[in-house]
Amino acid sequence: MSGRVASLLKRDLARLLLGGRGGGALMPVLFFLSVAMLYPFAVGPDAPLLARTGGGVIWVAALLAAILPLDRLVEPDIEQGQFDQWALRGISEELVIAVRVLAHWLSFGPPLMLATLPAAALLGLEAKTLRIVELGLLAGTPGLAALGVTVAALTAGLRGGAALAGLLVIPMAVPILIFGAGSLAIGGESGLALTGAASLVLLAIAPFAGGAAVRAARG
Repeated sequence: MSGRVASLLKRDLARLLLGGRGGGALMPVLFFLSVAMLYPFAVGPDAPLLARTGGGVIWVAALLAAILPLDRLVEPDIEQGQFDQWALRGISEELVIAVRVLAHWLSFGPPLMLATLPAAALLGLEAKTLRIVELGLLAGTPGLAALGVTVAALTAGLRGGAALAGLLVIPMAVPILIFGAGSLAIGGESGLALTGAASLVLLAIAPFAGGAAVRAARG
């Protein structure tokens, strides 16, 4: 079983990190940094305002960056019959989806956390605020990955599925966004715990919901 998991993870990471015409892991990072660079121009040279709102902007940018690869997460494998081949080899849809969630997170979570360092400098965030933002992203991005893969499986095969997936992920990710950004407020330390709890719930649901959606799409 461990060999199958390692093989699936290696394959998924290669596709998501390299990405082909989709830009791979580089595209979410560039999008994330672009938001951080443009926001000061939109707000103006108000350092206190940038420092006060910069953490929330980073969270919004992270959410939008996580949406970019949704069209490559599940649908191509259904179209190419990969899930049928895995089923013949005794690999369940739930296992494939669980590994896909891990690969999706590895392809955008750690890169975004690294990109947060220059983004924080652009937004004038203090070291304490940066620390909370990084901890929040560590707790929240796994939930965003689980949510993205689940919604991608639910919308696979539908006309305009990628656009629909993006529209569905945004409102469903609002709790993570609220808890993560709320942890930056005074007395908002519990926000990190709530962010982690929301991620754990999504991680527990994703393999079963995503696996059932893939079976229905293969139908």
